[in-house]
Amino acid sequence: MSSRTPNSAPETGRSRRAIWLWAAVIGLVFGLIQFGQPLEDVLRTSRNAAHARQASGDIVIVAVDNRSLETLASWPWPRHRYAALINELNELDAKEIAFDIGFSTGADSGEERLLVDAIERAKGKVVLPIRPVRDAVTGRWRNVLPAPELRRQATLASIYVKYNFQSKVWKLPYGITSQGVAYPALSTYLAGRTGRTGEVFTIDYSTRLDSIPVISAVDLLEGKVERGRIAGKSVIVGATATEVAKTYFIPGTGQAPEVYLHVLGAETLRRGQPVELGWLMPLVAVLGLLAVYQFVDNRWLARLAVGGAALIVFVLPFAAEARLVFFDGVPAMAALLIVVVNRSWTEFRQSYKARGLTNPISGLPNLNALREVETPGVTLVAARVHNFAEITSALAQGAEKILVDQIVARIGIGFAGATIYQGDEGIFVWLVERESMSDLGDQLEALHALCRTPVAVAGVHVDLVVSFGADAGDRAINSRIGSALVAADEAAAEGLRWKEFDAAKLKDAAWKLSLLGRLDTAIDDGEMWVAYQPKLDLATRRIVGAEALVRWSHPEKGEISPAEFIPAAEQHNRIEKLTAHVLEDAVRSTAAINARGIDFNIAVNLSARLLDNFDIVDRIRALLARHRLPAAKLTLEVTESAAMSSNTQSFEVLERLRALGVNISIDDYGTGFSTLEYLKKIPATEIKIDRGFVRMIDRSHSDKLMVNSTIQLAHSLGRKVVAEGVESEEILEALAAMGCDDAQGFLIARPMKLRALLKTLILEYRRIAA
Repeated sequence: MSSRTPNSAPETGRSRRAIWLWAAVIGLVFGLIQFGQPLEDVLRTSRNAAHARQASGDIVIVAVDNRSLETLASWPWPRHRYAALINELNELDAKEIAFDIGFSTGADSGEERLLVDAIERAKGKVVLPIRPVRDAVTGRWRNVLPAPELRRQATLASIYVKYNFQSKVWKLPYGITSQGVAYPALSTYLAGRTGRTGEVFTIDYSTRLDSIPVISAVDLLEGKVERGRIAGKSVIVGATATEVAKTYFIPGTGQAPEVYLHVLGAETLRRGQPVELGWLMPLVAVLGLLAVYQFVDNRWLARLAVGGAALIVFVLPFAAEARLVFFDGVPAMAALLIVVVNRSWTEFRQSYKARGLTNPISGLPNLNALREVETPGVTLVAARVHNFAEITSALAQGAEKILVDQIVARIGIGFAGATIYQGDEGIFVWLVERESMSDLGDQLEALHALCRTPVAVAGVHVDLVVSFGADAGDRAINSRIGSALVAADEAAAEGLRWKEFDAAKLKDAAWKLSLLGRLDTAIDDGEMWVAYQPKLDLATRRIVGAEALVRWSHPEKGEISPAEFIPAAEQHNRIEKLTAHVLEDAVRSTAAINARGIDFNIAVNLSARLLDNFDIVDRIRALLARHRLPAAKLTLEVTESAAMSSNTQSFEVLERLRALGVNISIDDYGTGFSTLEYLKKIPATEIKIDRGFVRMIDRSHSDKLMVNSTIQLAHSLGRKVVAEGVESEEILEALAAMGCDDAQGFLIARPMKLRALLKTLILEYRRIAA
């Protein structure tokens, strides 16, 4: 149950008092008119079933059942038959012989004498019933005693049964008063208890009816009953036959003969004296606890109070009834539900309003909450975790919050006290006091270094691929969030750790909105062209291939970054045409280079979206055939994250391409979370280590270890290794010492047009030939 907050939607003390008073009034009404009695009966029946117990076995029913009536015809039975029952039971040493069958009417003197003699021989063991009879004229009840000659040597006990408006029997009297004389109830007598006449006790129906010992009267009369089943036990003779038995509704069982009620009553009293607390005491206790819950501001005390009230209503009856303490909890339950439901509904409405400002998984304020913050004179910083979706998709349920907590903890180290706002898919935003961009840059550089350390989540170590963007402008907060994220994406695309948003780019906003519309015409008009960045064989120090990279030279805007148009092309189904353009140019150019006698390979990036269609295999086969380029000269680069998330069809596309002879390269290796099993499964011939790791191997021991272990792992799997982002001689030599196969980066050559590439290759070819 959520706690109350001072600034939540207004719920005045007056309204809480009103709800509490309504709960008190409704609880009192429920108790006074027994409105909740049907529900109380259902609950008590359920509790009885939950703690069902066996009968003691000390009380035995001798049943005048259907078989007895079939064998010993005629009903009512003559007195000599009951005399025979008494004699047999006395011979078997029964402790008491009680009857739930009336003897108020007269009989033949000979028959009567037989019964009187049997009662006298039993020497006080016989208990005869006092039956209640309702006058047909007045409607009043009167007690009918056995014939005088029978009751002289017998004990009398009442078999009066009280039932409610549902014809259910929940209580039995301790005894009655007839003609000024007090008599015990039959169940009270059999239990050896006493109680005030006129008072009632609650029957414990947890005793199972089928556990009560029952003997057929005919078996007893025919001498078929062993002594051990009777000796020392109380016996009650009663009718159970369908035709003659008087039945009542027993809760949890249904209709049952009256004799069972007296046995259950006796079993109850043998266990102890039932205590009836009624409904008022629990209602007062619950209302007191609800007052604490409603009017005390201490959250834990309020929770403790409502928990105590729930304990009284739902748990205490179970434990109490097992100890023969009974009370009606429905009035208290009604009061509890009124207060709690009202309070919960009020807090739900408040939390629903707040939920729109909070991330449901992490509990952090979201970007909607940030949009409500006044932000004059501050710089907005955004962090984008680029592989957030890949990481969370591989983690167990519930581990995403642990990941977010660790990311926030690292941000908190660099920007202590800042409120972190979480967006979707690995976006984190915070505000800092405006300062020089140089100082902020130093902080972000340090934070980036901290984020390079793997994060441990649920026993799995994963690397975070993070970039930062900053906006120090004074525009609306929503615009600044977007611009900071654009800067973060540009930083990642350019291999930077962070970048400040260039306000001058706002002038290009209208043009960027029409970027997709211009993309198709740019390919057709020749604005899109392919640049080639050479790859160096580290063993021979020769250029052996290149990566084909798409470029856009706009006649008005100049060079457009691939970070702007490639993601847009992928998201809006333009990537297929763009890839086809690059492949056509790259394969044609590579075929021309090889035709000059230069051994040369080309690598082209392949979007994950194209792996979902088998047509790509046929198009590449046709392309290679048209330009007469051997398939082994073409390498298709697939990002690690795309390879890892590939479905069954994507894997089959990769396998068909490999079967065609085309090489498959896992690009940006290290930014995902590949396992050895996955690396073995993917039909790759090459692993390309991400520039983020390569650039740091001369300064970061962990990155150096990662690169070295990757090279050894790839070689053990028969894979070639390419390192990208090589920008210094020290890094180049370190890679060569580790056994890396090829290198690519600004140190070797920047991306260039085809004519410049041909010139470079020809000069190198002549140098080697000389």
